[in-house]
Amino acid sequence: MAQGSGTVGIGLIGAGGITRGHVRGYNAIGDQVKVVAIADVVEENARTRAEEVGGADVLTNYGELVKRDDVDAVDICLPHHLHADAIITAANAGKYVLCEKPLCLTVAEADAVRQAVEHNGVTLMCAHNQLFMPAVARTRELLDAGTFGEIYELRTTDSFLSRATGSGGMTWRSRVATAGGGELIDTGYHPTYLLLHLAGSSPTQVAAMVSKHRLTFMEGEDSAQVLVRFDNGAVGTIVTGWAYTPAPGTERFSIVAEKGSLSSDGTTIDYQLNDEDPVRIDLPDVDNMAAEIADFVACVRDGKRPVNTEDEGIQVLKVILGAYQSARTGTIVDLASL
Repeated sequence: MAQGSGTVGIGLIGAGGITRGHVRGYNAIGDQVKVVAIADVVEENARTRAEEVGGADVLTNYGELVKRDDVDAVDICLPHHLHADAIITAANAGKYVLCEKPLCLTVAEADAVRQAVEHNGVTLMCAHNQLFMPAVARTRELLDAGTFGEIYELRTTDSFLSRATGSGGMTWRSRVATAGGGELIDTGYHPTYLLLHLAGSSPTQVAAMVSKHRLTFMEGEDSAQVLVRFDNGAVGTIVTGWAYTPAPGTERFSIVAEKGSLSSDGTTIDYQLNDEDPVRIDLPDVDNMAAEIADFVACVRDGKRPVNTEDEGIQVLKVILGAYQSARTGTIVDLASL
């Protein structure tokens, strides 16, 4: 489509539970975008989503969906192990791509994704919805302004108590072959991309321990702790899990730096510069998935660069793959070796 003109036609690939948030986003900007087709091997799921968007063609094969002239961009909401093939198929058809996390599962897949995107001149946006929290955007502004000076340490957390009692309730998420691991490459992907976004620096080394505390039916871990060294010398900590409710007062993210420190629960920012009074900033609690969808549509319409493309997506993936290698071997992993 010509930049800045017309309604963006979306093809939704996958119609599982995660797509509910995506549909909310598209419906909120219905004057700019239209979901014209939905593909899912479970036709009933596709029909349900089609009703929610006010009508869309239902298919069971996304290979047919990407051939349609009325599809300008695709939104991939498939199980993890299917991401790479869907991205490559869409890119080869000349479609812009929004893909749910993780980008893919291996470095080889990531290389193939990058090649397809670059060869076909399309834009890929990684669906990193927590970057659209106003608290994250405001913190990034403060960091870019030099408010805190050199960053020393960062911490991101994303943990909750899963009520799942068996693999039946988690289906493909409980299997390493289809999920790519356990909790770390699923929910743990959020605090990983958030850590890298706030650090504003390239990760160089990773050390990790993973655990299986409660969800013993899973093949992979149900919680993880990860240390990341960045090339500017900063060290980041990721704490994530499905095994427990975090302790009261646990922050969503925090930063310790040369001129002071900051912490946030996701809606409120508290910071204090050295020898100054503390500052509190209250921010709205927005639907960050809907905000992500609006930004993707703007990228398609206006040709702007997404916050996280395949470049950032591959960095996040390598941190997680490095963490898994570290947990297996008990060593610190240099990411340049992956």
